[in-house]
Formats: sequence, C-alpha cells, structure tokens
Amino acid sequence: MNNLPSWLRSRSSGVLLHLTSLPGKYGVGNIGLYSRQFIDFLNESGFRFWQTCPLGPTGYGDSPYQVFSSFAGNPYLIDWDPLLELNLIDEHDLVPLLSDPGSIIDYGNLYNHFFVIAASAYSKFKNSKSRCEDRYGSFSQFVDGNRDWIYPYCSYQTLKKDFDDLPWWEWKQDFRRYSSDIVSSFSEPQMDVFNLHAFLQYIFYAQWSELRSYANQKNIKIIGDLPIYVAPDSADTWQNPSLFEINTESGHFSHVAGVPPDYFNEDGQYWGNPLYNWSEHKKDGYDWWKQRLHAQLVLFDIVRIDHFRGFHDFWSIPVETQNAKFGEWKIGPGNEFWDAIKIEFPTLPFLAEDLGLITNEVRDLRVSAGLPGMAVLQFAFDGDPENLYLPHNLTPDLVLYTGTHDNDTTCGWYHSSDEETQGNFRTYFNIPGEQPSWDMLRMAYRTTAQLVVIPVQDLLSLGSDARLNEPGHPFGNWVWRLSPWQLDQLIENCSNYLKDQAKLSGRLPKKVVASSENHL
Repeated sequence: MNNLPSWLRSRSSGVLLHLTSLPGKYGVGNIGLYSRQFIDFLNESGFRFWQTCPLGPTGYGDSPYQVFSSFAGNPYLIDWDPLLELNLIDEHDLVPLLSDPGSIIDYGNLYNHFFVIAASAYSKFKNSKSRCEDRYGSFSQFVDGNRDWIYPYCSYQTLKKDFDDLPWWEWKQDFRRYSSDIVSSFSEPQMDVFNLHAFLQYIFYAQWSELRSYANQKNIKIIGDLPIYVAPDSADTWQNPSLFEINTESGHFSHVAGVPPDYFNEDGQYWGNPLYNWSEHKKDGYDWWKQRLHAQLVLFDIVRIDHFRGFHDFWSIPVETQNAKFGEWKIGPGNEFWDAIKIEFPTLPFLAEDLGLITNEVRDLRVSAGLPGMAVLQFAFDGDPENLYLPHNLTPDLVLYTGTHDNDTTCGWYHSSDEETQGNFRTYFNIPGEQPSWDMLRMAYRTTAQLVVIPVQDLLSLGSDARLNEPGHPFGNWVWRLSPWQLDQLIENCSNYLKDQAKLSGRLPKKVVASSENHL
C-alpha cells in the first residue's frame, strides 16, 4: 500500500455527480443550498469523496469536456441567492431563469438570459462594492492575483462577443493572437464586458472556495476532472498557439486528436481537439501544464486526468482528412513529463483515466508515474475470466466505478444488455438480478479496490432516461438533473444502509465511525 498516493491508502467510497445535475430553481444545479445538502448526505452515508465533471465555462454542445478555458470556472454554477442578499440583483431579475428545481437543463434559456442578469448584477457591484467584498474579498486583488489567466480569458470573451461568437481563428487578423497590450486598446463598452467576466470569475471562485471548505469540514474530499486536451476555440489555444500543433500565421490546426477504429467504432472517433506541440512544452519544463494542474488543485482535492493514454502515445489525424481512419500513432512525452510533474506535485493528487483498449506500455507508464488507474464494473461481464475489470482481477491501485458519466446507468445497462451478459453478471455475483445497481454496489464495496465510486443515478436505481452523456450523440447530453424529492429520498431512505455497507466492507471514514459510536 505504501506505493499508493496518500489519499488512496485507506478503503473508502465516493459518489459521482456533476454539479449541474443538482437540483436548483434557476435552471441548473449550482454552488448553493442543494450542493451543501448533498455533502451532508455524503457525510451521513459514510462516503469520503464527491467526484464531479470539469467545472470550466461551456460553449456549443454544453459539454464540460469542451470549455473556453482550462483555468476559468463555469458562471452558470454561481449561486444567485447570496447576490440577492447583497442587493446585487432583485428577485424579478431572476424570473427568466426560474424553473422546476428538478427539471432538465434548458441551456438555450440560460444562454439567452444568464449574462443579461449577470450584467445587471455587475453594474450594481461596480457602483457599490463594499458589502460584496466584505463577504468575498477584494475584487481587484482577485484579478491581480490571477492576472496570468484572467486577462487572456476575459479578453477572449470580450472579443468573442464583438465577433458574433465566431471562433478566434475567424476574427480579424490583428486579433487572432493574444497580446498583453490588447486590454489597453479596449473601448469603455469592451472594458465593461471584460470586467463582467472577471466579476463572474471572482464570484465563482469565492463561492466555490466556501463550498470546498464546507465539504472538507464534513470530511468530504472533492475529485475533479481534467480533459487531457483543450477545446479548439478557447482562451488556451488563443493565448498559447505555439504550445499546440497550430499554424501560428493562419491559426489553422495541422493535426487533431481522436481515436482509431476499433471493435466498438469501425470509423474511429474524430474529436477535433488540437494536439500538443510537446517539444515546445519541454523547453520550459512543461510550465503550462504545471500551471494548469495548480489551477485545478485550487478547485479540487484530487484531479482525475482524462485520456491518460495520450501521455504515452496519441492518435494524430491530419485535419484536412476529417476522418479518424487516416490518423497514426505518435509518441507522447512519457516518463519525462511525469518526472517533472512529480517534482512539482510530490503528493501526486491525481487519478489516471486509462480505460479502453490500453497497452501494457501505457499501464507501465501509469505505474511508473505512481498514479492509480480506473476500472469499470459494467465492462467486466463479457465472459472472459481474465477480464481486468472482474473483481478477482482487480488490484488496489485501481479506483473502481460501477459506471462513469459516459456510461448508461447500471439499471439501464443491465436491461439493455444481451442475455449472455446478463447471465454472466447474475452468475458471477450469484444474484437474481432484480436490483442490478444495488447488487453491483454491494459487490463493489467488497472488492480489493481501495476506492469505489458510484454514480448517484445508481443509488436511486434509475434507468436509461437518467443517463448524463452518450458519446457520439451530439444532442440531449448533460441535461439530466436530480430532483429535490430524489435528494430527500437518498437522505431519508439510503443513508443508514449505505453507512452499514461501508462499515461492513471497511470503507467507513474514521471520523464517521467515531461520530456514530458516540451517538449510539
């Protein structure tokens, strides 16, 4: 166990729930009352971790894995209620956002109304900052302290508005690359937009800091998520084109990311994310990546890094082909990168997503880097006794999930699986299969995996209509939400049973054990 990072050396469990999927009356889950209620539920149920998806500002498609900045927070997650208390907005201002707290997310409505309301709040803030700064600290100090990413991000958002939401490579030539001088050229209306976005980041980070502190006080650690690649149209690529495979003159990408054809997808997947110019990153010791990871650790206790394979080798697709079949494998930075990261982050608060068709060389890199990997129980029941995700093949350095944000719910998976897979599932666990999500939870708790993570949908035995994301389907994703009634149901009907399961399997945090015994 000593070869595991310190955060993984005791048996524990967690729940996967993206913040947008919480209840909330303003159209989307946020950093508000329900997030604290959810933390209370985790604490009372014997969990130690809350895992969420990336928290960056989303754009077209609403995916948290395609965001405008690796450093900025998603303004949609701001809790409006404290701003009401601070008189920065009035209740009637928020009427366009009001919805049933558990209804699906209407991103179109958010896009149309959110920033109009936010501009009104900022207008009041700049005329009277004192009450807000008494609670959230100095606005100017926040901006100055985060200048390296705030200025490029807010400049990017300002110009994106001026250029009718076009991607930066379609802006006028003079604006296709960030310069530190660009802000001084902004007009007064442009500076209002710039400062609005800075204000939203100020509020987001202040509220998130309060929430993270609340979670940590309740003995809950937050696991975040970081896509390995950045979005093509983002402040990241606009500010630092030399770090990516981008023609700095035209702004066009030469090669983009994806995965080759395989058993699951005969055409492969064309993601379209720009690839890294790793030789350029190497020149300064991977400084941009270090900054990126530091920014994530301001938000999270642990960071899951998506598509870990890309550090070993990555699928490079010539952009002119628009077809994943014509890509080729290229060598990634490997151990040299992770040696630099280990010096910067000696406690290694990272988790590697190494799912899919992974080679032994990729696994060797993960082990050499000292990172735990992932296993998914839904992938285990193909009938092969050597399947790495079957409980008898698991190792302590794998974090075990019943499913991820990309999977169907466990009930949805079971009922849509073929008879052979269902039979393998029932036979392996010696169960009738009447409660597949709870059967899987109980068995996951009893495995040798140090950490087990359960999607919240599985705690409620929800079907496929509660699926959060279906890769390859561009519409209908990221809209599912927990209802207040379902959150109450978790608290009232599941907490005690979950705590018992955690205690039986040695996953109950010590603080919870002491609290429970004192209460008894």
